[in-house]
Amino acid sequence: MQFIKPDINIDFIGKRIIAYGISGALILISIISLIIDGGPKYGIDFAGGTVVQVKFDAAVKTDAIRKGLADVGIRQPTIQIFGEPEDNEFLIRSDVSEEAAEGFQEKLGDTLKTATGAEVEIRRLEMVGPQVGRDLREKALFAMFYALLFITIYISGRFELKWVQSGAMAAVLIGAVYLLSLLKMSIPFLIFSALIVSLVLFWFLKFKYAMGAIVALIHDVTITVGVFALFNKEFSLPIIAALLTIIGYSLNDTIIVFDRIRENLKKFTKNPMEVIINRSINETLSRTILTSGTTLVVVAALFFLGGGIIHDFAFALLVGIGIGTYSSIYVASPILIAWQKAAGKR
Repeated sequence: MQFIKPDINIDFIGKRIIAYGISGALILISIISLIIDGGPKYGIDFAGGTVVQVKFDAAVKTDAIRKGLADVGIRQPTIQIFGEPEDNEFLIRSDVSEEAAEGFQEKLGDTLKTATGAEVEIRRLEMVGPQVGRDLREKALFAMFYALLFITIYISGRFELKWVQSGAMAAVLIGAVYLLSLLKMSIPFLIFSALIVSLVLFWFLKFKYAMGAIVALIHDVTITVGVFALFNKEFSLPIIAALLTIIGYSLNDTIIVFDRIRENLKKFTKNPMEVIINRSINETLSRTILTSGTTLVVVAALFFLGGGIIHDFAFALLVGIGIGTYSSIYVASPILIAWQKAAGKR
């Protein structure tokens, strides 16, 4: 299906300086938001603690809920309304985590019923220790880092036939990160440093397509994380799943554009790089809009109709897919032009 004229010629590359400014502003806002908040706001999966979701059959006061929780050892909780106020449903969080003994859920239900005088249904009860939360946080960072490295191997091998060089580079980086992690170095700092080293190696090894793809993916993840910090939303395991989904989706879009650029470089050997890249983006524009549009419709349905549990996951996908489509056009592709100019100077 093609609803855009095949001879359309929108000057995307001519607007790349404006796009750089927009991307720079969004990344700056994201970094400032994270600094102000002292880093991402971790959910129970990563920070440890207790989460209880309860529903009452009548209106109750939060002080009564707090008293009932204190009787079972959940102290200093944060209690917020979950869903609509008339649903009488609450989400309770506490930094304190304890091992749930057998029958704990029944005891909690009875205590809350006595404290509030209303029938209660415990819909969710999660307890995660601080050590488990830290381990999950580190594994999530490693998952994203390894995903980016394996993407490097694929992009370099497919577009530049540098399977051996990219595989050797990835193996060395993975080994170095693993060994340094055994020395109890800060995992976030370690991953950040490894990404910087990766980009430097891309430059010296001339992985121009890999650099374009990876910079675009880092751009997408950074802005999505910044939006979460800006809206004070929590990071949990489902959000990490959403970020990995965004990486895959954005990469797929970038590969389509790169594939057309590679084809047109062989066809139009005398045309400037700017003209070839602009032509390639226009030729794949119909596919990009159709794919992104239909995906966003589904994700929007999840966001508005999926309920509170899946709300943040759908929100991350909404932001990430929009930013990923933008970065395929205005970040990944223009990097090839910047590379050519820099290589010409060298």
